[in-house]
Amino acid sequence: MKILLIGCGGREHAMAWKIKQSPLCAHLYTAPGNPGTAECGENVDLDIMDNPAVAAFCLQNKIDLVMVGPEVPLANGIVDDLKRSGIAAFGPVQDAAQLESSKPFSKDFMRKFNIPTAEYAVFSDAKQAKEHISRINYDFVIKAGGLTAGKGVYLPESLEEARQIIDSIMLEKQFGEAGNEIIVEERLQGPEISLMAFADGNTAVAMIPVQDHKRLLDGQKGPNTGGMGAYAPVPFCSKHDIQSMMENIILPAVNGMKELGTPYLGILYAGLMLTDQGPKVLEFNCRFGDPETQVVLPLLASDLVQIALDCISGKLATASVAWKEQSAVTVVVASANYPGQIHKGIQINLPQNENQHEIIFHAGTAMQKGKLVTAGGRVLNITGIGEDLPKAINTAYQTVSNVHFDGMQYRTDIGKGASLND
Repeated sequence: MKILLIGCGGREHAMAWKIKQSPLCAHLYTAPGNPGTAECGENVDLDIMDNPAVAAFCLQNKIDLVMVGPEVPLANGIVDDLKRSGIAAFGPVQDAAQLESSKPFSKDFMRKFNIPTAEYAVFSDAKQAKEHISRINYDFVIKAGGLTAGKGVYLPESLEEARQIIDSIMLEKQFGEAGNEIIVEERLQGPEISLMAFADGNTAVAMIPVQDHKRLLDGQKGPNTGGMGAYAPVPFCSKHDIQSMMENIILPAVNGMKELGTPYLGILYAGLMLTDQGPKVLEFNCRFGDPETQVVLPLLASDLVQIALDCISGKLATASVAWKEQSAVTVVVASANYPGQIHKGIQINLPQNENQHEIIFHAGTAMQKGKLVTAGGRVLNITGIGEDLPKAINTAYQTVSNVHFDGMQYRTDIGKGASLND
């Protein structure tokens, strides 16, 4: 098969790395890709927000399957337009992608279909939002209503800070139109995990659970980021727990989407808080997580391309989805000053002795005059694989120690608090 992968980050490099291993893949294109995906196939210079241009490329090059990585093209209806052109695509249609692209839609959807989540209120007026936070008597989170690349979630420590956050999002338009609405949500307590599942519109199959580390600094301190590392599987999340989450959260979401007339096909990601009252949804995403993908796909024993085809053809219930009895840890190596304004074009030196237990996924990199340089906030995702979590951690950090560029920063505690539910 000829396959087109949409995206250019660490998630897409991990997807390209896994797709390339499929005996079904004859040629892989990635648009626009990065230096890592170029090692797995051919990068193509396509505007992934120009749906007609993507469809035209697929028809011209006889593409058999399109795999969509990031959320923005999904929210832009790329799957809808590809399907209209007769091109097989793995990912939800635009209406179903609202589970991620519109937090108000997502929260109302969860309320309608009795999916456990935090108490919330939606506001399109900054003054009303500020009046609301002065009345409630519980800790809360403020979220921008639209897509913010993982940066639109705030945990204010005071009412004054909360008011400033509301002004920044709604009046100063920090996230543009994504801040036209905000959610004020009850702040849940407990360990946080990510549970992703394959979905074919009728049913879903769970992946292994992952724990992401959102805060910039060791010990869960500093600002929220897009994710500074992850590990899998999660030792305090049992098979019984996963089954319960599927029955109470993932499958009701798939069934709810079907009831609304927009069957959900692709990856359904639930960000969950394991509260004293049971798991509750923090957010739904409509695609593979980043950096969760970088630990999940190295542990997937089955063929990702075949699973995608089984989802598209509605045969997921009989598909083979098997996992390796190993652990994986990904450490995100970021640019100086991330998640703030960063400098690009800084030369990167990578080790040459990569093996099957250590994988360097490119996230924010580029080639400049024959040299590998930084091109984003999260630059590299270093994945270590081992027979258990401590060995995977050790492998990942040994590899990190051999990566060098000026100003690089990373957390030193990814996966190390697993036994403490941290």
